[in-house]
Parts: sequence; C-alpha cells; structure tokens
Amino acid sequence: QVQLVESGGGLVRPGGSLRLSCAASESTFRNYALAWFRQAPGAGREFVAGISWSGSNTVYTDSVKGRLTITRDNAKNTLYLQMNDLKPEDTGVYYCGAGPWDPRSWSRGQMPYWGQGTQVTVSS
Repeated sequence: QVQLVESGGGLVRPGGSLRLSCAASESTFRNYALAWFRQAPGAGREFVAGISWSGSNTVYTDSVKGRLTITRDNAKNTLYLQMNDLKPEDTGVYYCGAGPWDPRSWSRGQMPYWGQGTQVTVSS
C-alpha cells in the first residue's frame, strides 16, 4: 500500500503563490494516477487536479484552470501542485491521492489511497 505525505501548505495573501508537494513511500507510485483534492471547513472533499501515471494527461476543475498546475516527478516519487494567483476560496486542507485514472470517481471525491493533508489558508 502506497503511503503519501503532503507538505508545503501555509498562510498566503490573495494573489500569492505556494507549491505543494506529495512524497510517496515506494516506487510503485509511478504505476498510479495521482490527484489533488481539497476540503474547506464544513464542506466535502473536492477534486482539484489529476495527472496520469506518465504525466502526459492532466485534468482540472474549472475554478483552478490557468492558476494551478499539477506535475509529477516519478524519479523522485513526488507529486506537485503549483498554486498561483491564490484566492480566499482556495482555502482548505489539500490532500493528495493515488489510484487508477478515473476522473468520474474523482469528481465524487473518491480515491483508494490518501495522504494526511496540508492546510492552505489564503487571507489578507
């Protein structure tokens, strides 16, 4: 079972940037599609962005297109989320997930493996 550990969250002002990382415990990481989700206070877990095992295919929720970029480095067993032009509505706990390429399940907040999350707060 792959274990995932997120890092890079913090407090940032609107318009600022952050880069989240998600490190995996084993090389089988590269066999999985990966995705970022977030959960705002009092809300369910929401899909943000996903990437195929090779990195050649990506998918984003509409509200983050053009501002957030998902990438992966299979040699380092690490997933990234570059977050630019952050808005207060981007605030939440960000989770990375690993599993098969399945955007339909991702839209329901479903993924076989999860990290513990990292807090992102966008506030002036």
